[in-house]
Amino acid sequence: MPELDEISRALLDAQRKAEDLFATVIDLGVITPRKLESEVSTDIYALAQSHFGVRRHWHKRIARAGPNTLLTYHDDPQDRRIEDDDIVYLDFGPVFEAFEADFGRTYALGADPAKHKLVADIETAFHRGKAYFQEHPDLTCGELYDYVVGLARAAGWEFGNKTAGHLVGHFPHETAPGEPKPLSIRHGNELRLRARDPSGGQRHWILEIHFIDRVRQIGGFFEELLTI
Repeated sequence: MPELDEISRALLDAQRKAEDLFATVIDLGVITPRKLESEVSTDIYALAQSHFGVRRHWHKRIARAGPNTLLTYHDDPQDRRIEDDDIVYLDFGPVFEAFEADFGRTYALGADPAKHKLVADIETAFHRGKAYFQEHPDLTCGELYDYVVGLARAAGWEFGNKTAGHLVGHFPHETAPGEPKPLSIRHGNELRLRARDPSGGQRHWILEIHFIDRVRQIGGFFEELLTI
């Protein structure tokens, strides 16, 4: 890997801390049956503050379980109590030293093979998507979106969102006023992922993998940095 610039190092450090936060959530048994999703979210906030000094998050913290895992960040379902054999996904965006981390992982309680397959498939798809980005210097947002949608179909799932990622950076990151579509990974977006921002700086992207099964009423979510 080439030597990273200061911003890239800071973003990667933020992601590693978010990964440590998720590991702490699992190690301390935060995700347990009979808890409400909102209670899991509150516990994550407390852990982020007590273990990592995090006092702000650049987007709402999400814990989704069971049928709610079919839904995306923008949905606001009824708070659900986690069941013994549920699948649960977490999506959180802690800010470490003014740099954002956007981190998503899925955890399967119980021994349902379909749920454990889903957890494995979304991680595999993320790494294949990242490899595809690395192998195609002129790749557009739309082309990457179509590629990961194809990975979902090939693995027997449906892709669960109209987007598969977005920008991330120094808090708050770059936005397009009134028009977020050019700065997201979605079908038809011709913006090259390696295109520079208006000041000539490197853009950094998050890749989001969301596979779902509407019949089984389950979904899985995996996200982290694409460009580093």
